[in-house]
Amino acid sequence: MKRQYHKWFSHALGREMELLAFGHAGGKVLVFPTREGRFYDYENWGLVDSLRHRIENGQLRLFCVDGVDSESLYCRCAPPQARIERHRQYERYILEEVVPLMHSENGDPDLIVHGCSIGAYHAMNLALRHPALFKKAVALSGRYDLSRPVGHFEDLFSGHYDQDVYFMTPNHFLPNLESPCFLDPLRRMDITLAVGEQDPFRESNHELSQALAGKNVPHRLALWPGEAHRAKYWREMVPQYF
Repeated sequence: MKRQYHKWFSHALGREMELLAFGHAGGKVLVFPTREGRFYDYENWGLVDSLRHRIENGQLRLFCVDGVDSESLYCRCAPPQARIERHRQYERYILEEVVPLMHSENGDPDLIVHGCSIGAYHAMNLALRHPALFKKAVALSGRYDLSRPVGHFEDLFSGHYDQDVYFMTPNHFLPNLESPCFLDPLRRMDITLAVGEQDPFRESNHELSQALAGKNVPHRLALWPGEAHRAKYWREMVPQYF
């Protein structure tokens, strides 16, 4: 399997960023890390191996990016507005630096976005905000409303709510989308949400599924036994949805 390491100074983030690419051809998969995770976790947790057959056969090429959650969503020492701004800078890094790299490295037009846990939030938030870019989204064990406490998971905006939080919250902005510029490409996208039946974020997935259904967006909501919020479950999930 072809494996490449990339590192460069990101102008959007003002610091160096790293990523790993796996494969030589096929649909390009943008892979987000889990909460405060790293670009190498997907490989270390055996998820790359779970897709090895498709990667080696030239069906998929993975681009596993680093995250900045500890500087944005989980940076509790910063005020909410600063966390949101850092998150917006991260989105610009993905759109203006990573996506162009993916296209330059691989001529296949298909762009897929994927993540587990908070990575699933990043994947779906990006896909819903920029649906014309993506053919497919695979989101496992995700949380799609970061402003609502769930069990021991806190409100990541510390009670702050404004237009910026709204437009970074899929379960809030999706029900109000009306523009065909967003809805038409969403209806063409292959969308999978998978979550454990006992996952604290199950309700968040149901809400997103209901919002998608309300906009006549075809999608799959798969419920797995138990909590299913660990790498050993994600290793079983990814071969089924790619």
